[in-house]
Amino acid sequence: MPVPQHVFDPPFNIVRSSHAVLDVVDLNASCQFYENAVGLHVEDRGNTAIYLRGSEEQQHHSLVLRKAPHAACHRLGFKVGNEEDLDKAAAFFSQNGVAYAFVEQPFQGRTLQFSDPFGFRIELYAAMDKRPPLLRRYDLYKGCHPQRLDHFNVFAAEVQDTVDFYARLGFRLTEYAEEDGPQGRIAAAWLHRKGNVHDFAITNGRGPRLHHFAYWVPTAMNILHLCDVMASSGYLKNIERGPGRHGISNAFFLYVRDPDGHRLELYTSDYFTGDHDHTPMRWSLNDPRRQTLWGAPAPRSWFEQGSPFPDQAVREPQFVADVTIAD
Repeated sequence: MPVPQHVFDPPFNIVRSSHAVLDVVDLNASCQFYENAVGLHVEDRGNTAIYLRGSEEQQHHSLVLRKAPHAACHRLGFKVGNEEDLDKAAAFFSQNGVAYAFVEQPFQGRTLQFSDPFGFRIELYAAMDKRPPLLRRYDLYKGCHPQRLDHFNVFAAEVQDTVDFYARLGFRLTEYAEEDGPQGRIAAAWLHRKGNVHDFAITNGRGPRLHHFAYWVPTAMNILHLCDVMASSGYLKNIERGPGRHGISNAFFLYVRDPDGHRLELYTSDYFTGDHDHTPMRWSLNDPRRQTLWGAPAPRSWFEQGSPFPDQAVREPQFVADVTIAD
């Protein structure tokens, strides 16, 4: 399958991944997990929604928890450069048959919501309420000291088409996993806007579903500390995978599940990709270092379980990738 070419003049300017909006069944249980175990800061709390952010973030929120009858990924949010980019995005969607609407969202300026051609529910905004950074408020640090939201990873039924769509929007490829042979198909792709390994990863599987969202932490020791925190605070079974180091991205990682089953990655130590001529790195699906540099494969749940998007039918993938799964 073809590797997309970098697009440096996209129809509008997406700056970075910004925030995840999750539907949760028990708002208090979810908040306790993210605030007290993981260590995010609660910025606003109501009866139906809670807004949290990392220590480094000046924006009002990077995670929204919404009380709902069923767990789901309600929206994924991206920040654009300015208000004009929202109008450019609306024009692009109109020309390409993508349904969209401008809506009012708490603590955000004008917000454009759309469902892409593959069922992923996205929202774009240019301005969000500001809050004082908490980076140097070490007295407030908890859990693994999460600093900022880093990226999203999704299951896509049509990997190539999804990658091609977001490449048109200016997302640039950094690494990809591909079947061997001249007709090899891309099974996963890591794309960025902000100059690290990824803002948006697209993985072959039953989709559209959210695979995980990730927060950047200062060091690998923060991730190891979170393992101790979770083991001693009733969340031992919520640790799904890791700690370890990815071959893809080179990042040190830990995957945990929140009380509703949403998957969160804690992440650090990837690398700079901002040069215009950065060359994407290819990984063979048969390379055991791809999943974990140390060779340990991921559990079956990591390939099969994810968070659906409301009102979006989940489709079987166009092909089944031959990946190594832990016993």
